[in-house]
Amino acid sequence: MIAFPQAKINIGLRITGVRPDGYHELETLFYKIPLCDALEVVPAERDALDDGGFGDPEQNIVVRAMTLMREEGVPVPPLEVILRKRIPTGAGLGGGSSDASSMLLMLRQLYAPDLSDKRLADMALRLGADCPFFLTKSPQIGRGVGELLSPSPLDLSDWVLTLILPGIHVSTAEAYQEIGISAPPEPLEEILRRPVTEWRNRVVNDFEIPVFARHPELAEIKDQLYAAGATYASMSGSGSSIYALSTAPLTRLSTPYTTYSYLL
Repeated sequence: MIAFPQAKINIGLRITGVRPDGYHELETLFYKIPLCDALEVVPAERDALDDGGFGDPEQNIVVRAMTLMREEGVPVPPLEVILRKRIPTGAGLGGGSSDASSMLLMLRQLYAPDLSDKRLADMALRLGADCPFFLTKSPQIGRGVGELLSPSPLDLSDWVLTLILPGIHVSTAEAYQEIGISAPPEPLEEILRRPVTEWRNRVVNDFEIPVFARHPELAEIKDQLYAAGATYASMSGSGSSIYALSTAPLTRLSTPYTTYSYLL
């Protein structure tokens, strides 16, 4: 079986508090975008991971998802896992989490079709705070640490997404250490009911302040997107990817960084 785990962008990201266990509470909207990895599972004599030398197999979140399934009693046989990455790490696009959730979905379909959505979401949360989102199909407002999800009617069809990947790895843990707590003037869900033309300076990512201070070139990219005609631009997650929404392709944009353009 093969799947194509999608990346996501965060539309707005406010840090609203800190829990007693030290985890930050947030409010954001998760929105899937066309950028994908490729993940395949093939029956094998023993477990194997082919990820193109991407990292340590023992720490690979896809392998952890398969191990978790077995620990939960699902009879997963030996598999060769083939993972091809296009979603960069440390870019705020959720690639690893999407890979893990796609693995859970595939293994359920193959070996545990009676496994409930609730139990699968609980397993996903054990792998990562935003993993439960990638089990869903629609945009979701995320609260708590990102695991409390509610569907959003937001539809960006016919908007052009420009995604810039500067190649800078931003440590999520370090970004959280420098983040402040904000008091949004109104819930994100209400702000997103406004037209995209009214989002600028209203739909805010709190991580931009500390991350832009460390990497001023990211702030420059955002400014360049607006100068090229973007209706709305933001950093995704804790960075470093920067995206823009526009009504037409940004033909005046010139950047040395990897850039994708999609009609959503």
